[in-house]
Formats: sequence, C-alpha cells, structure tokens
Amino acid sequence: MAIQTINPTTNKVVKSFDEMTVTAVDNAVANAAIAFDEWKQTDYQTRAQLLYTVAGLLRAKKKELAKMITLEMGKLLSHAEGEIKLSAEIFDYYAKNAESFLADKILNPVHGKALIRYSPVGVLLGVQPWNFPFYQVARFAAPNIMIGNTVLIKHASNVPQCAIAIEEIFIEAGAQIGLYTNLLVSGKRATELVADKRIRGVSLTGSETAGASVAAEAGKHIKKSVLELGGSDAFIILEDADIDKAVEWAVVGRINNNGQCCVASKRFIAVESIADSFLEKFKAKMAELVVGDPMDDTTSLGPLCSEAAAVNIADQVKRAVNGGAKIVLGGKRVDREGAYMEATILTDILPENPVFYEEFFGPVALFFQVKDEAEAIALANNSPFGLGGSVFTKDIERGKRIANQIDTGMVFINHPTWTQADLPFGGTKNSGYGREMAEFGLDEFVNKKLIRISELSDPF
Repeated sequence: MAIQTINPTTNKVVKSFDEMTVTAVDNAVANAAIAFDEWKQTDYQTRAQLLYTVAGLLRAKKKELAKMITLEMGKLLSHAEGEIKLSAEIFDYYAKNAESFLADKILNPVHGKALIRYSPVGVLLGVQPWNFPFYQVARFAAPNIMIGNTVLIKHASNVPQCAIAIEEIFIEAGAQIGLYTNLLVSGKRATELVADKRIRGVSLTGSETAGASVAAEAGKHIKKSVLELGGSDAFIILEDADIDKAVEWAVVGRINNNGQCCVASKRFIAVESIADSFLEKFKAKMAELVVGDPMDDTTSLGPLCSEAAAVNIADQVKRAVNGGAKIVLGGKRVDREGAYMEATILTDILPENPVFYEEFFGPVALFFQVKDEAEAIALANNSPFGLGGSVFTKDIERGKRIANQIDTGMVFINHPTWTQADLPFGGTKNSGYGREMAEFGLDEFVNKKLIRISELSDPF
C-alpha cells in the first residue's frame, strides 16, 4: 500500500513513507499496553494537564499545521486553520470537564447503597479518515485519554504528515511512549489488528465497507466498536423559511471542506411553493464560487482530496444523468491540473435512478421539490443513511416536531448539520452507531462498574 502525500492541487507526489514492519507494529501495541498499566493509575489532573498542553501546542503551530492539511488533502487554508482551532477546543473541553463527567454516579436501590464508578478498558484502536485529519483524531483521542485508556491511530494513507505531526505533538507535550501512537499501516492490517488480545476496542470513521469489516472483526473477538460511516443529510426548506438565509447556509452546508464532509448537506428538499425561488438563488450563489488553489485566500472551492475522488464523483454525475437526472449547474471536471470538480446541482433524481441512494462526497447538490411537509419528511427518511439533517422554518416548534420525525442521529433547525466540542456526534442506520463528543464521548470505551455496599441486615 502506498502511503504518500500527493498534493491534490497538482496531483503530484510530495513525499512517500514506508509502511511499518510487523515487528514495529507489535512493539507499538506492546508499548501501548505497558503505557496503559501506568496511565490508568494517574489522576484526572495529570491527564488534563497533558491535554491542555496538547491544545496549546496546536494553537502555537496552527499556521504550519493548517498548511500541512491543505497540502495533503486540499482543504481551504482558512478552513484548515479553523480545524486546528476546533481540535484544540476539543482537547481543552475534555481536560476541563472529563473529571466531573466521570465522577461516581450515586444510585438509590431499595436495599443497601450503590454507585457506578467509571474505569478505563485498555488499549484502543482508532481508524481515522483524511477529510478532517486533526479534528477526527481529537474527538477520539481526547476523551479516551482522559478516561485512562491509551490509543493507537491508523490514519488515512493520504495524510501521513498530519498523522505523524499529531504523534509528535503528544511527545512534545510530555506523553509517555505508548500513550498515543501513530501506525503507518494499511487498512487491511488495521482490521487484522482488532484480533490482538491487547486491544480492547476499536473506533472507525470511514466507508460502509470498512466499517462492516472492522465491526465484524470486533464482534468476532467480543470487542466494543464505534462506527461513523458517512451520510446523505437532507436539508429541508419549508414555505415559511427565510429563503435568503436558507440559501446562504445551503452553500456553506454543501461546500464545506470542498463538499467532502460526512454531515455535509447533500439532498436539498424544498416544498413546491418556494422551490423555484430557492433553486434560482441557490444556483446563483453556487455559480459565484471561485475555483482555485486552496492556499489562496480568494479561493472558495478547492480540489477534492485525490484524483481518484474527482474521477469517482464525475462518474456519479454521469450515471445520474444517464438515469434521468438533469444538470442545472456544473456537472464536469474543471479544466485545470489537480483533482477539481465544478460546483454542481442535479434535479429530477427519482428513486429508480442508480445514484438515488448513494452518498455524493464532493461539491454536488441534489435538489428535490415536494408537495408539502409530509412528503419532505418521507423523502428525507428514504435513505440508507441516518447521520444528520436540517430543517429551515420560522416556526421553531414546527421545526422540532419535524426533527422528531427524521430518522437520523442529529437534526439542526435553521442551520446545516455542524459539530462542536459540547454537542454529541453520531448517527443511525448505515451511518453507524455510537457517539463521540460532549459527555457522550466518554460513554463508549469505559467500564461502568457497579459497586454495591450491603448492610449486615441486608435481606440478600
């Protein structure tokens, strides 16, 4: 497997890395197990101090780290700086709040006294994606390190410099060897690692295929897994919505990270009374996007992460059109070097179209017109995915009623699906299971141990 930095702006190889040997990986797992035996004995203050230091280093190195992100996967430089900022906030959040979240929970049984005490489970494996190379790691590593677990990270093969940089930051922050370890290995080898008895849980953000493989291996060896496998978020615009504001957020929701975001708004569903108005304004705003070098501040649409990704989404558009869809904007590769795709809007996509149930991971929006609210909800739910979704309406109570009927892990009212340290993140259906972020991010890989104290007169 090639582990390389390939600049998607030029499609040229920048740097190549050797995959770790079997012996090196075994030593890494052994070090993680040794570190766990020591780290689980530390107090929350010690753990928090490490995370605060990591956060400080992220902020101090923000400019250089952001350029690394943009070089490796094409994110707009300003967005890459925002990712580093968010990652630092996540480390700070868990450093500040984990101790109180993990405090003993007092129970009130009929007889005796009891409490729940939280304790770490061991070495964890995190399989992380390329689209947010620092943020994705932060939301997995920060809570689990605060619990007292140690982590091994198998990062995406196209962001090796980002992966190495995170490990170096932990070492600079004073982390002991084995507390946080980067593994330069293939996805196949990472899946095989799940069987290692020293590893007690695995979290994966990625494709359905990768998730199914990891989950099967985890189940076979009776280990906890958490999966986030992408989505096809619906963006519902009702007749009483602020159309101009909805259009503004629609462009942000679809084009964030050059359209390569699990919770990007992908299916735009407008009720018929305002559908034409919304589409006209949406098309105009999408057409204003400036394609260019993601390092340039004037660019508003950069490349996809790789040439393969650009080829794939161009093929999706072609298959959609062959299946009856209409292009109202874009639809082609940009005529320049690099992994670029035009901002695109497709309409007239029916359920029999071969792409109807697919996720579009790039700057392609699918637009649907429906009769009313009920049809909007039904269409939003007609997807194998269930990650996030949005409802735009001036009637907040109506928005909440609709949100309650949408089968996803997250619904935002008057805003595209988003993420922040103090909000739980996760989905349902083929989007996976489990939660990261907020207090819920501490619930997955922790032993919630019952301790019951009996009196001498206890009837049991």
